[in-house]
Amino acid sequence: MSLKPPYLAHPVRRTWQVPGSKSITNRALLLAALGEGTSVIENVLDSDDTRRMREGLEALGITVRETAPGQLLVEGGRSRLRVPAGPIFVGNSGTTVRFLAAAAVLVPGPVTFVGDEAMAKRPIADLVEGLRQLGITVDCATGCPPLTVHGGRFAGGAIRLRADKSSQYLTALLLVAGLGERELDITLEGALVSKPYVEMTRRMVADFGGLIEETRTGFRARRCASYRARGYRVEPDASSASYPFALAACGHDLTIPDLGTRSLQGDVGLLDLLKRMGATVEAGAVITRVIGVAGLHGIECDMHHISDTVMTLAAIAPLADGPTTIRNVANIRIKECDRLMAMVTELRRLGQEVEHGDDWLRVIPRALIPATVECYKDHRIAMSFGVLGALTGQVGISDPGCVAKTYPGFWDDLRACYPAGAWPA
Repeated sequence: MSLKPPYLAHPVRRTWQVPGSKSITNRALLLAALGEGTSVIENVLDSDDTRRMREGLEALGITVRETAPGQLLVEGGRSRLRVPAGPIFVGNSGTTVRFLAAAAVLVPGPVTFVGDEAMAKRPIADLVEGLRQLGITVDCATGCPPLTVHGGRFAGGAIRLRADKSSQYLTALLLVAGLGERELDITLEGALVSKPYVEMTRRMVADFGGLIEETRTGFRARRCASYRARGYRVEPDASSASYPFALAACGHDLTIPDLGTRSLQGDVGLLDLLKRMGATVEAGAVITRVIGVAGLHGIECDMHHISDTVMTLAAIAPLADGPTTIRNVANIRIKECDRLMAMVTELRRLGQEVEHGDDWLRVIPRALIPATVECYKDHRIAMSFGVLGALTGQVGISDPGCVAKTYPGFWDDLRACYPAGAWPA
């Protein structure tokens, strides 16, 4: 059933509590699973993607228990890892399949990962090649899932890894790299995409007792006997915060608590672009407020390192006073869908003039034509156009339920911005 957000007619001033980060939750779950002892993770995101990670770890022998809302207790340790009873189903969770495929090198036997129809089209060949260079046997017929990792011995050493399509291949290896028999040196080939996510990984590995050093050609993971169990609090998701940030930038006033300049997440970099477009941004260490303007300015920007927010910016570009050009984002073409072409197609459906190339798009604002956009089962497409819908009242969302992948409560949080009775029943 489609959803058409009504026009948010009056300026809103309120606090919007964004749920925990998917990226941090899934990293923390794996690091806690590999840490000897009991870890407690707070402010865990409950979504399709994080449930896939939790279920995968449980299939591998790790105990994960919910001890309070948003709190998970993880009883971890490498010695707990075991061959699962059957294939691990990852749905369409890229972090789950990539992170667990790397962790499977520590499991004494074969581990098979299968996904849904969309996952069968998502490339993983670069990670597979990296694992094979380490002497790991990996069965992967198509370069996409399904795949089987035959683990048990992780020697470490040195490999070369492509880094220009997704940072998750590198992150997957770095999450387990310190647990090999020797330190691991990774030489990168191609420009590293989404580097802030790799920095997040390095900092979180350090929090759990590991050490990853940046080198002239890539990264080196120092060997450690094991990760250590600990308490860990997940900060709000900066990618999910991009939606209230964008909504606020277009004439509203929203405050996001617990997310500020100390964030681990590179996607807070969207705030700099919203400032360039004319919004006021007040960012403290752990809180951010965005105050919007009546008319945004079109800008030209490179979003290579914050590519999960490309859709957010592109969706509000029709409201700017001139063209907005987004460059260096070829990597978004191999996400949940070809996000670049999805945005081109749906913005054109809404009457916008859109130019594009392999790694860029330009939105030239035109009068908005009311339409229901296709979401391609992509949560970020749905939420981005949901913001535009609230700002105009002219955009329907064909598949609102797909937001469950990372932000199940998104429509409830958006609805909270409206007066009572204004949201469709």
